[in-house]
Amino acid sequence: MGLGGSEPSTSLRISPLVEWLLARSLGGKRVVPGLAGQLAVWGLAIVSLYVVVAGLTPLLWLLGLLSDANGGLESPIYAQPSLAHWCGTDRLGRDVCSRTLAGSGVALQVVALALVLALVIGVPLGMLSGYLGGWLDRGLVLVMDTLYTLPVLLLSVVLAFLLGKGLPNAAAALCVVYVPQYFRVVRNQTAQVKAELFVEAARSLGAGPFWILRRYLFRSVITTVPVLLSLNAADAVLVLGGLGFLGLGLPESIPEWGSDLQQALGAVPTGIWWTALYPGLAMFGLVLGLSFLGEGLESWLSGASRGGDGPLDGP
Repeated sequence: MGLGGSEPSTSLRISPLVEWLLARSLGGKRVVPGLAGQLAVWGLAIVSLYVVVAGLTPLLWLLGLLSDANGGLESPIYAQPSLAHWCGTDRLGRDVCSRTLAGSGVALQVVALALVLALVIGVPLGMLSGYLGGWLDRGLVLVMDTLYTLPVLLLSVVLAFLLGKGLPNAAAALCVVYVPQYFRVVRNQTAQVKAELFVEAARSLGAGPFWILRRYLFRSVITTVPVLLSLNAADAVLVLGGLGFLGLGLPESIPEWGSDLQQALGAVPTGIWWTALYPGLAMFGLVLGLSFLGEGLESWLSGASRGGDGPLDGP
């Protein structure tokens, strides 16, 4: 290249559709293709792909284009990937591709339900504790700090063992793990914001605690929750897989990546690699997408708090 030539650009070209979806999900901000912006866009694209796959899999079953995830009596066991079975079959003759695709919907359902429950419980408790203080604050902080100090997987295993197998039970086991995190973040934010002048002015005008919490504090303390939500979702996928690997997550009739990996573990030394490869790649891809999305959102919020120099700038 000549001296007057320009260096080739290595920045990511963002699809207009992906840019519009990301901007709509983040309050109309414009996407700037920096490193953090690339992470956010790639994360949103990967997670959106999993959502589409989860929605299309039941339709493909109904149309007969995809074999049943639990059906396999007519198929040979441990069949290698072929045109009949793109990802091969497992020890029971079940189609690995079908079970892997179905596992994406199961993982998204459990994780979404667990995090919604954690938000519904942790955010209001954190706001009440941070604003009211006193004995309520001390009691809640003691309980949440106790739960927070316990290892995530260990606490999930104990709760899953006590609650038993099932989709709601697995979601409840994950929910209890993440409630303290939302509580701590929201409580600290509330304790800081309640000393602001606009809160004092509202209190002097006769506004009650619940009106102030709903009208003024909620918008101020909720800004950091999306970052924690996406990062917790990535962690929850791994925890759910760990529960399934230990046999404590979901019933065997429900396709789940961790359970499939546990069943494939004994066949890997014999050269049967496909029963473990595809569920493992599916779990890795979803965790990677959620992590990218969380890191991009965190960089955007950090840049916005410094004056708008994040990956997403206003119009």
